[in-house]
Amino acid sequence: MAINPFTSFVFDLFILSAMIITAYTVNFYYLVFLSRTRKESHPTIDWGTPTITIQLPIYNEKYVAKRLVDAVCHMDYPKNKMKIMVCDDSDDDTVELLRGVVDGYKKEGYQIEHVRRGTRKGYKAGALKHAMKTTDTELVAIFDADFIPPTWFLKRAIPHFATSNIGLVQCRWGHINEDYSTITQVQALSIDFHFLVEQKAKSNSHLFMNFNGTAGIWRRECIEDAGGWHTATLVEDLDLSYRAQMKSWKCLFLPDIVVDAELPAQMNGAKRQQFRWAKGSIQCAIKLLSDVALKRNVAIEAKIQAFIQLTRHIVYPLVLIQFLSLPVLLAAQVNLYVVSVLPALTIATYLAMGPGAYVLVIQGMYGKSWKSKAKLLPALLVYNAGMSVNNTVAVFDAILGKKNEFHRTPKYGIVTKKDDWKDKAYNLPFTQTTLLEIFFGVYGIMGVFIAIFSNNPVFIPIIALQTIGFFFIAYLSLSHTRFKRDKSSDNRLRTRKEKMANTIYKLSMIGILGIIIFGGYMAISGYNSDIYPLDRIRGNLDGIGTSSDPKIIRDHLVAIQEDLDVVMMNLPETINADGKVISKNPVWLFPTESTNFVRIQNNIASMIADIDQFSSVSKITDDYNTGMLDVKERASLLNINIMDATPYMYVSPANMMMSAIWMAAIIGIFAALKRKKEQLNKSNEE
Repeated sequence: MAINPFTSFVFDLFILSAMIITAYTVNFYYLVFLSRTRKESHPTIDWGTPTITIQLPIYNEKYVAKRLVDAVCHMDYPKNKMKIMVCDDSDDDTVELLRGVVDGYKKEGYQIEHVRRGTRKGYKAGALKHAMKTTDTELVAIFDADFIPPTWFLKRAIPHFATSNIGLVQCRWGHINEDYSTITQVQALSIDFHFLVEQKAKSNSHLFMNFNGTAGIWRRECIEDAGGWHTATLVEDLDLSYRAQMKSWKCLFLPDIVVDAELPAQMNGAKRQQFRWAKGSIQCAIKLLSDVALKRNVAIEAKIQAFIQLTRHIVYPLVLIQFLSLPVLLAAQVNLYVVSVLPALTIATYLAMGPGAYVLVIQGMYGKSWKSKAKLLPALLVYNAGMSVNNTVAVFDAILGKKNEFHRTPKYGIVTKKDDWKDKAYNLPFTQTTLLEIFFGVYGIMGVFIAIFSNNPVFIPIIALQTIGFFFIAYLSLSHTRFKRDKSSDNRLRTRKEKMANTIYKLSMIGILGIIIFGGYMAISGYNSDIYPLDRIRGNLDGIGTSSDPKIIRDHLVAIQEDLDVVMMNLPETINADGKVISKNPVWLFPTESTNFVRIQNNIASMIADIDQFSSVSKITDDYNTGMLDVKERASLLNINIMDATPYMYVSPANMMMSAIWMAAIIGIFAALKRKKEQLNKSNEE
């Protein structure tokens, strides 16, 4: 059946997105294959104890900074061969805390320095670049504030610089607070996928792998030969490691050396981290891909994999495009089944390409403990689906060249389930991205109903999974928001302001919940009055095409008339000079006669008259056969007209106005919360 140009465009976009997403998915499974088949040993040499500088870039990390310095100083390595640079750009209590810790270790004979450069220019990359000016050791190790290197780390990692071309040794991240909550568990699983599949596959081949910013050791000569730290992107680690490998340096991943780290326990912190990684990756793609493509000594496969790694976050906007397109295509009755006669094969294919294959990957990664990890797969799918909005914004930020401050992911010293972060400093509020997540969630509810009423239940799990993800991320973003405590010395004033902030926050949550429920009700109500009648009309028109009984055909036409009366009640009308309604058209911009419901209504009335006229004629006459054929042809054409009109019912002026009011209400609540936050911050400063 022919489809209108708008639906055809949406369909093409949907299929193109599916093809690209499938290509990235297949490549992941290719890396799984490489990680299991190319098992290279990591030779070691007895290098003794070469000099090494351990750089610790820190910014406002008062809950974990001392833990890091203690762990580094307790490493089993000669003090005269190990220099420690605490690169502290903090502007809070962390400065005094670290000054005392550093002074204490200096008295114990450690070569430790508290580096204060007096600016945050270049952020983490700027701090590392500044530190390299006075670094003269053979090796440079880097640890972020949330990491806890074991005492044996240097003695086990350094011997892997077995050949002179190894410029980097990257170790695997562990997760000290993995069991703290569901979001820490799914983050741990996602990070393990990266290390045990992607990093392992690339390290054991000639493909480019990346430095993960921490828990790694560089050869100082490699950093300098690659051009040092650059501050142009948010992922200086990815940038430097690619430039090093273009200079023929080898990067090595050691899966058996694990350095524990703290995972973000607050949803807004996790979103910030994901945003930085997604945006920084696209920034590096813009910055480096042309150089990689033109480099002669880089293998073709390495170039292809570099392109895939640096651009893989474009999958997130493509996922949203598919999510937005699917309900439109289902409403337009476009066949999206893999095999038209076997709708179940569609969901089977989805499960095989996604969750089913991931279970096998998990089994290979974790061995005997794979079942406990596999149980987290549904939560990971929901988490990744919900994060697609946050990461899509990051991708477009990078493409449009928007400059962002390097926002570090706050840590709270969370180790056990008894630890709490909610009353600590550095808590992050939800952002405007949460508004988009709520919008996509409500749209998903409407999409589920469209799948039901269009007789496409096989797509309900796909839409529902993403819808749950959007609401899950939005809910945690809101519930994890905390206002900073007022520092006023007046306890009564502080208590009153805290109570006021909490009251406003609770009322805002109730308001947002009410708006979501109202939006869902309006979407269902609008679908029932505007779209569902069109579905019934198409069903009756199909019934006309398959029937040869004049009475049954007439019943279909009468039912169509009743549904047309419902649909036409809310359509804008055009009246001629005689005061007669000549058009009711859902296409309010550039309307055509094919979607004029007055014409369709008149056509239905004419068909009823024709049926009444030839139904009394003998069925073996030419007049009967000609009349029946004419009615069926007209029904087929009207079916196409109704399909053309259906997508425009979604974007009617009334629907757009209600959507604008709905979004304005949520934006108003966001504005009120932001204003209250600014008032509290201003009061803190006073």
